[in-house]
Amino acid sequence: MNIYVGNLAYSVTENDLRSAFEPFGQIASINIIKDKFSGQSKGFGFVEMPSADEARSAINDLNGKEFKGRALSVNEGVREQKAVLRGAGPDEDSAAIREAAEAGGGPAGATSRSLLDTGAAVRSDCMPA
Repeated sequence: MNIYVGNLAYSVTENDLRSAFEPFGQIASINIIKDKFSGQSKGFGFVEMPSADEARSAINDLNGKEFKGRALSVNEGVREQKAVLRGAGPDEDSAAIREAAEAGGGPAGATSRSLLDTGAAVRSDCMPA
């Protein structure tokens, strides 16, 4: 199961996330989303756990828990990861777009806060020249 982990401190590493999730079971992968130019964390990431029961246990125990000075937002994250990694066009799940925009960055299409609030998104590569 893919788990979305939000509200991460920018200093959190993949090893930090591993230490938080390992007590709940096996981890297949960890991916902290980073700005492609600066390399700085965008404040969210994804943890993949093969066992759905272990993943649900981690979600239930870690959601809202303080980690490195911030309360984590932890939930099932299949659609959010796809939206973030593909650039989230207007037909994608807007939760990932909103999370990225509030974290100070975002995928192509997150053009303004007002557009995000209405649920609309415009991809710059789809605009006429």
